[in-house]
Amino acid sequence: MDKKTLIKNVIGLAARLAVAGIFIYAGTIKLLAPAEEFAYAIETYKVTGPALSLWAAYIMPWLELFSGLLLAAGIFTRFNAALCGALLLFFEALLGQAWLRGLPVTSCGCFGSGSSNSLGYEFLQNLVFLALAYLAFRRGGLFSADSALEDKA
Repeated sequence: MDKKTLIKNVIGLAARLAVAGIFIYAGTIKLLAPAEEFAYAIETYKVTGPALSLWAAYIMPWLELFSGLLLAAGIFTRFNAALCGALLLFFEALLGQAWLRGLPVTSCGCFGSGSSNSLGYEFLQNLVFLALAYLAFRRGGLFSADSALEDKA
């Protein structure tokens, strides 16, 4: 492997671990709090009712946690990087519609109920995470379980 390829792969690894860390952290913070807190944050976006918000509050933290753990380990790396990217796009759509509609969202719910950044800040932050997810998808295979299995084959 030449030096240029190695540098790209190291950047991909760093991106993969950064995205994985964000998803692990976000999922864990939400799992440690009552689901009703996250459900309330979901309801402030005015796209679902209370019942669907509560279902989402039960499911989303687990999805974030497990996709982050699998991405960190490099298991189904490209799939999990794409899943994290798709989740980030979905979050962007929620944030964007709330921001454009001028909804009074005081906590986006991204990192639990204690997070209180502006919607614009969260939107821009997610764009950075989305770019990292893309790098993880393209070049995140270094030191992954996937690459270890490929080497054995």
